[in-house]
Amino acid sequence: MIQTDILIIGAGPTGLFTVFEAGLLKLKCHLIDALPQAGGQCSEIYPKKPIYDIPAFPEILAGDLVSNLMEQIKPFDAGFTLGERAETLEKQEDGSFIVTTNKGTRHQAPVVVIAGGLGSFEPRKPPIANITDFEDKGVAYIIKDPEVYRDKKVVIAGGGDSALDWSIFLADVASEVTLVHRRNEFRGALDSVEKASVLAKQGKIKLITEAEVKKLYGDEHLEAVVVKHNKEEKGETYVEADAFIPLFGLSPKLGPIGNWGLEIERNAIKVNNAKDYQTNIPGVFAIGDVNTYEGKLKLILSGFHEAAVMCQYAYQLINPGKRFVMKYTTVGGVEGFDGSKKEAKKEVVQSIL
Repeated sequence: MIQTDILIIGAGPTGLFTVFEAGLLKLKCHLIDALPQAGGQCSEIYPKKPIYDIPAFPEILAGDLVSNLMEQIKPFDAGFTLGERAETLEKQEDGSFIVTTNKGTRHQAPVVVIAGGLGSFEPRKPPIANITDFEDKGVAYIIKDPEVYRDKKVVIAGGGDSALDWSIFLADVASEVTLVHRRNEFRGALDSVEKASVLAKQGKIKLITEAEVKKLYGDEHLEAVVVKHNKEEKGETYVEADAFIPLFGLSPKLGPIGNWGLEIERNAIKVNNAKDYQTNIPGVFAIGDVNTYEGKLKLILSGFHEAAVMCQYAYQLINPGKRFVMKYTTVGGVEGFDGSKKEAKKEVVQSIL
């Protein structure tokens, strides 16, 4: 039996940052994740994807963000159960919980935090008759290593942030990038739409809007796609392609967590955001993309904020009646469970009135 103060379901960025916030409160964490490594989607699906909305980082690759978080939590000696899926949640007489994985590993903690991101997921595939014939032969639904597309002709389909961001990124990698979207308007960030538009004017990206990829051609490997335009007079366009990457998002599923008696709304867990991000089960919290409440923003930085707030209330549950005085890390530094301490550099600013 693995015992800890806070058991975290999900080892993505939000789950990892929870270790840091809990560590500042002298709370020990253990994380469970179905993936074989920490980092969640950032490691498994988007390691080379640039992220632009992390404070103090104008741009950082998803994989590098995970590496930085792992370095940040080193002082707190978190435990990991990786490659196993959390299956059952059992409330004990003493108020603690036992979570058992699909491989039978049992974990006990007074507080459980669900930070499972979108949960388990599958890519949304476009309705193209022979698309499965070209999977791993030119068709991919995620981009793990953009260097695979070095000097290749790439066709991307989609109108969201992923389609725009990867089109922009691959413009300097691939020999040719074509972005196909069924509408004129894109759903992605305005800045990304503007960048793609500028690259299109420079001839670095070919934009085809009001159209959809309908056919794939090739022998042993993809050789071309056929783009059907919404306006009949434009007909179809034959586009040579070494790779076709439809980026229509993921179809998320909560998996076994959905059977834990939690209040679910639109495949997300409802929480009390006015206070502590606790679910309808006392002692069970949900933070990051897996939760929902009025005004919810599915951003990594939102998950970081929720983790910090949640840990303060988790401390009170674990240590009832004990008062904790929060100290800024700029004053107190960061101290791990092994007693080591990183001192913050202290600067005295003298104001002259």
